[in-house]
Amino acid sequence: MARPPRFTCNACGAAHQKWAGRCDACGAWNTIVEDAPLDSGPRRTTGGRVIDLGPLSAEERPLERRVSGIDELNRVLGGGLVPASAILVGGDPGIGKSTLLLQAAADFARGGAQVVYITGEEAAAQVRMRAGRLGLADAPLQLAAETNLRDIIATLDKTRPTLAIIDSIQTMWSDQVGSAPGSVSQVRAAAHDLTSFAKRRGVSVILVGHVTKDGQIAGPRVVEHMVDTVLYFEGERGHQFRILRAVKNRFGPADEIGVFEMTGRGLAEVANPSELFLSDRETRTPGAVVFAGIEGTRPVLVEIQALVAASPLATPRRSVVGWDGARLAMILAVLEARCGIAFAGFDVYLNVAGGLRIGEPAADLAVAAALVSAREDHALPSDAAVFGEISLSGGLRPVSQADARLREAHKLGFAQAFTPSGLKFLEATPLKIQQSESLRGFIESTFGAIEPENTR
Repeated sequence: MARPPRFTCNACGAAHQKWAGRCDACGAWNTIVEDAPLDSGPRRTTGGRVIDLGPLSAEERPLERRVSGIDELNRVLGGGLVPASAILVGGDPGIGKSTLLLQAAADFARGGAQVVYITGEEAAAQVRMRAGRLGLADAPLQLAAETNLRDIIATLDKTRPTLAIIDSIQTMWSDQVGSAPGSVSQVRAAAHDLTSFAKRRGVSVILVGHVTKDGQIAGPRVVEHMVDTVLYFEGERGHQFRILRAVKNRFGPADEIGVFEMTGRGLAEVANPSELFLSDRETRTPGAVVFAGIEGTRPVLVEIQALVAASPLATPRRSVVGWDGARLAMILAVLEARCGIAFAGFDVYLNVAGGLRIGEPAADLAVAAALVSAREDHALPSDAAVFGEISLSGGLRPVSQADARLREAHKLGFAQAFTPSGLKFLEATPLKIQQSESLRGFIESTFGAIEPENTR
């Protein structure tokens, strides 16, 4: 008896009994597709093998990581490549995923690892041309162009490499699934088989995944649950900087970042991203504020830029690049309700310089300072760094790792910092610290009294 068709949402992986235009679980439109079953035979639930159980206190040997010559990649992976690990790398088309992985594969191969690079999107000649352009043609890695999943796993099982790179998971095709390559069923089956092979044979596997228009890895979200590490390769097309960010890592800290610069010879590491993000900063400009942030375990200083201009529109524009638009709306509401500074009738533009994307709430105070500075045409001191979280009541809340933020600011030549009150470890810093308990107090001490009805 044929099984009834099953439908799955590409965005969240929710199962549906019939097709619909909108997913009830996540609210996405036009993401529900028919999902072919992995098998149609009967399933046996009795007579299984008894598995071995062990105590929680059993001692395990420490992980033997393989370190590459790319320090930024080692940092994001948590210290190096773990044997038998499955890693998923996602990013926009043309952002440099294949370039990064080809450089990493060549570096691992030169270090003595046996590396196999399987491409399903390009011909082997195209990969060789890229390797020659990057100066990697002499690397002893093995290359093949193939999409048949059964043949790929059979080849990897015979060669038993140290690292296998699959570019990309959306192009893999399994003959056990009756659907087209790139569908939900094919992606899930390919990810499951490759991840199981990695665990069973002790081979590290890196999977390349396409992303959707909203920046998420295409395919069912269950793929991200299968793998050990999920990395996103981010960056703006107009900037040469690229950010490799770990959003999930079972062998290291999540939210760790590695910074690269796209050059004519491929991706180059950026050892000090704070200095690079601030290299083109003007000395003293209204609307420009330096934020001392934390990305993973690394302190990073970046410039936040704001522009406030009178709007001829009934509904003023609110444009944000590199930050959360909903949080910008909250900051504007707090400035109006708690500080009497209205932005009605003004277009507001906010930008994080360098193409970095900030997600921590510690940037609230720097954003508010940039907005008020741009509105009043009053520049902050060029040697000042700002950080702090703003509550809905208008108070300033302490943030974590304040000492690391201040040390990074001092190392880059900053002389003062604006922070919330109540921070610890401030007595050891050589910076001049100006602490404030509320957003209103910070604005009055920094910019002076502001007329509430100022609508210049």
